[in-house]
Amino acid sequence: MGNPQSSEEWHEMSSAREVVIIGAGVIGCSIAYEFAKAGRKVLVLDRAKGPGMGSTSASSAAVRFNYSTFAGVAAAWESHHAWREWEEHLGGTDDGLLARFHRTGALFLDAPSLDHEATCAVFDEIGVPYERWTAEQIRERTPGIEPARHYPHKPVTSERFWDDPDGELSGTWTPDAGFVDDPAFAAHNLMVAAQRNGAEFLLGQTVMGIDIRDGRVTGVRTAEGSIGCAVLVNAAGPHSSAVNEMAGVLDEFRISTRPLRQEVHELPGDGREHPLVADLDLGIYFRRTPSGKLLVGGAEPDCDPLVWLDDADDYAMNPSRSVYEAQTYRAARRLPDVRVPGAVRGIAGVYDVSTDWAPIYDRTSVDGYYVAIGTSGNQFKNAPVVGGFLHAIVSASESGAEHDLRPVEYTLPRTGVVLNLGCYSRLREPSSTAGNVMG
Repeated sequence: MGNPQSSEEWHEMSSAREVVIIGAGVIGCSIAYEFAKAGRKVLVLDRAKGPGMGSTSASSAAVRFNYSTFAGVAAAWESHHAWREWEEHLGGTDDGLLARFHRTGALFLDAPSLDHEATCAVFDEIGVPYERWTAEQIRERTPGIEPARHYPHKPVTSERFWDDPDGELSGTWTPDAGFVDDPAFAAHNLMVAAQRNGAEFLLGQTVMGIDIRDGRVTGVRTAEGSIGCAVLVNAAGPHSSAVNEMAGVLDEFRISTRPLRQEVHELPGDGREHPLVADLDLGIYFRRTPSGKLLVGGAEPDCDPLVWLDDADDYAMNPSRSVYEAQTYRAARRLPDVRVPGAVRGIAGVYDVSTDWAPIYDRTSVDGYYVAIGTSGNQFKNAPVVGGFLHAIVSASESGAEHDLRPVEYTLPRTGVVLNLGCYSRLREPSSTAGNVMG
């Protein structure tokens, strides 16, 4: 089937809103934009005072195409076209301004956890341009990057961390990759686009409960009162599990989500315009900033502990020296000319991570209640298409389709690739991903 059209008659109720979305991050704002464009009466709730102030603001905003799944590659390649044509995608600007996509290219260094042959086969199928580079070509084309092999992962506190490399790495180059310079402002751009189409945003409001009657969602409650709706979408990021608990649907999820504390750090540049680099050999990724500095994040190397949180609000908000050193020392091994200052400079944030590091875009057993969760760390780049995914799933389900049994198929509008949206199901078996932020 093609992209489902909106039902002429959704569930009838005395409601001021057809769609309420919990979460004004880049994902929630994208969903709001798609529903508002379709003529729905949309309200977005968020506890923060502005859009994109949660996990979106801690995103490295990388736009790359190397994923472990066909859907991941296809969604990222489609989204890249939207980022390149951001004003056209939004139908206007944000008071004359917009977040900007910077095309730098991306180098994925080979590592045991990456099946580059499988990824390149998907690139061929979808039409993503790429090249395979030898270590010699990496040195020639990306000066300053030393493609030595350091695997297996070692703690930076170990003497073995400084062992000589035991070989060289090849890699996969994708020339069209890059980054968005301001992830929170990108969310703001989407909010303004949604507002141009009639969506409303109620910020500084915490959801206290979800109202359900006869197996169907009827609204949400905040400290200010109750808000009725026909459809409720959970795009609450690191708080998504808490919202699912309010709806009483946690037990039905085969793929669960959990908040994870993460850090990203900044280093002075070495005067070179480095591309985006995914380095699972050392367990990091990095990219340059518009001002020429380097942004360095971790890729969950198996020798480092992960900081899972029971409460998404209870975490150390300042970056730590131990994580700073773990990530920047690894970057220094890959970039020998980069200096690591003694002062810690970076940010700490909380990601919403699923069991397999792939997102959940789905309906639930409560009619009218939908989720767009498990998105942190690797779905910022896909925000332009996520709104379309949710609109398709909601429209089909509210028209009587059994998405759990016969998943909706969605045609990506720019590339024409058809995706079976069942791959994002809460009931799926864990996807075969890299098991880290790379998805």
